[in-house]
Amino acid sequence: MFVFVTGSTGFIGSRVVDELLAAGHAVLGLTRSDEGAAALAGKGARAHRGTLEDLDALRAGAAQCDAVIHLAFDHDFSNFAANCEKDRRAITAMGEALLGSARPLIITSGVGMGIPAHGEPGVEHVFNREHPNPRIASELAGAALAERGVDVRVVRLPQVHDTTRFGLISPAIEMARKKGVSAYVGEGGNRYSAVHVSDAARLYRLALEQGRAGERYHPVAEEGVPMKDIAAAIGRLLNIPVKSLAPEQAQAHFGWMGMFIGLDLSASSQWTRERLDWQPEGPGLLADLLPKHK
Repeated sequence: MFVFVTGSTGFIGSRVVDELLAAGHAVLGLTRSDEGAAALAGKGARAHRGTLEDLDALRAGAAQCDAVIHLAFDHDFSNFAANCEKDRRAITAMGEALLGSARPLIITSGVGMGIPAHGEPGVEHVFNREHPNPRIASELAGAALAERGVDVRVVRLPQVHDTTRFGLISPAIEMARKKGVSAYVGEGGNRYSAVHVSDAARLYRLALEQGRAGERYHPVAEEGVPMKDIAAAIGRLLNIPVKSLAPEQAQAHFGWMGMFIGLDLSASSQWTRERLDWQPEGPGLLADLLPKHK
């Protein structure tokens, strides 16, 4: 297939491009820069110039391909709600270019959108349209397109990592470095699900090749790593103390991260593993985290 990939030069997207090319697919990668275009060309992919704000460029990219994998997202979390709305517009634009066809649109969300109740792991079949997290805008956009006949599939990401990046844990590390203390909220029992970036990339390819319209997938290798364990690892690696914060202290200490740091974002991938025959192979979150900061 000829696949339009947004975020094609990013942390996850670049690995997805590699997966697709290795499997014999052709790739049209969205990029905003000459450097990105050169990187894509070096892999044997074609570049499509544009940005998430350029809806015409997104429509044009989607229109000329057999499928779309949408990974680009503005990760300025200090402006999270506005960036989720930007994602909704981008998804809608690309989906409208696929109307009247059987070409799949694979969009990206977070495992939190599948949590049925507080303290329970997220599951693929749960979709709460009233979820308070602004990230629900992506799945709502996808659902609206599905109602119009577009083949929409959703990949819900946990914390995606290698030895250089760790999802929301990366800014937590920088905050700990800045504050001189590695903190967690309450007893630190809230959990983050996680997956190595190579395993996440493979899941996107499988969702393209074997997925079906309306399905949601969780590329989760570790269902839940306790935040207290993550904070302890950060403290050890930065040689700083570790302490618990009361919930009312979290916002002042963590700033914009205060809205995330105490969340329980555990998730199951049992259905995904069975449905797509996907088995994670990469190292765990703490195994990747520990060597980075020795």
